[in-house]
Amino acid sequence: MPEAARETAVYTHGHHESVLRSHTWRTAANSAAYLLGSLRPHMKILDIGCGPGTITADLAALVPDGHVTGVDHAPGILEQARAAAAERGLANVDFAVADVHALAYPDDTFCVVHAHQLLQHVGDPVQALREMLRVTRPGGYVAVRDSDYAAMTWYPASPGMDDWLDLYHRVARAGGGEPDAGRRLKSWALAAGFTDVTATSATWTFSTPEERAWWSGLWADRTVASAYAERATGGGHATAEHLRAVSHAWREWGQREDGWFSVLHGEILCRKAA
Repeated sequence: MPEAARETAVYTHGHHESVLRSHTWRTAANSAAYLLGSLRPHMKILDIGCGPGTITADLAALVPDGHVTGVDHAPGILEQARAAAAERGLANVDFAVADVHALAYPDDTFCVVHAHQLLQHVGDPVQALREMLRVTRPGGYVAVRDSDYAAMTWYPASPGMDDWLDLYHRVARAGGGEPDAGRRLKSWALAAGFTDVTATSATWTFSTPEERAWWSGLWADRTVASAYAERATGGGHATAEHLRAVSHAWREWGQREDGWFSVLHGEILCRKAA
C-alpha cells in the first residue's frame, strides 16, 4: 500500500483524561441517533475511530445476532475499549488498529461503516470516505457524524471564549485537520462517489449547572494539560500564559447561571448502491 495513502494528520486532542472524560460520555443514543433506525439485529458493523469504545459497545448490543469491529489509529486506547465491552459482557465485538485511508478489509465486508468525530481529524477525508464505501456491502450504509467548530455558539459573550475558538481552528488546521467538518460532510461524500446521501444535523446542548461544570471543566483542563495544549505551544500558536487565560475563560463561563453552549454536528447517512 503506498505510503501516501496513509494518515498524515495528527490527532489534535490526544487521549488525556480531560479528552476521555468527553469520549466516554458518548453513547449511540446521544451521538448516533440518526443511524439507529437503519440497524438490524444481524448486521456486521465497522466502527472507525472508536476511541474508548462506548459507542462501539452500544452498537454491539443493538446487533445481537451480528458483529461489531471497532478500529482506531491509536493502539493504546483500544485496551480501554476492550475493557468497556468486556464489562458489559459483549461477545460480538472485537477491536483492531487501522488507518481509515487504507483499511485492511476486503471489498463489500460490512453492512454498516460508522465514524463519529473522525473526519475532522484526518488528512484526506474524501479518501477516507472512499475506503469506507469500498468495504461496505451493496445496499449497506456509511454513517458519519462530525462537529463543526465555527457553528458552535454560546451565551453570554466572552472574549476569552472567542479566543479559544480562534486558537482551536489554528491548532487543528496546523495539524492537518478540518475543524469545521460538519458542514463539509455531504460535499466530501459526493466527491468520494456516493450517490445516495441523506444529510442531517443535530446538537449537544450544555446548560444545567451540572452540564456547564462538566463541559467547561473538561475544556479548561484540555486547554492546559493535553496533547492539544502541547501542539498549541509547540507550534507557536500560544504561550502557556495565553492557554491559562483561555482555560480561565472556560471556567468563568461554566460558573454563569445563564450560561448556554450548543455544539452543532453535521451527519450523513449514505446508502451504497445495490
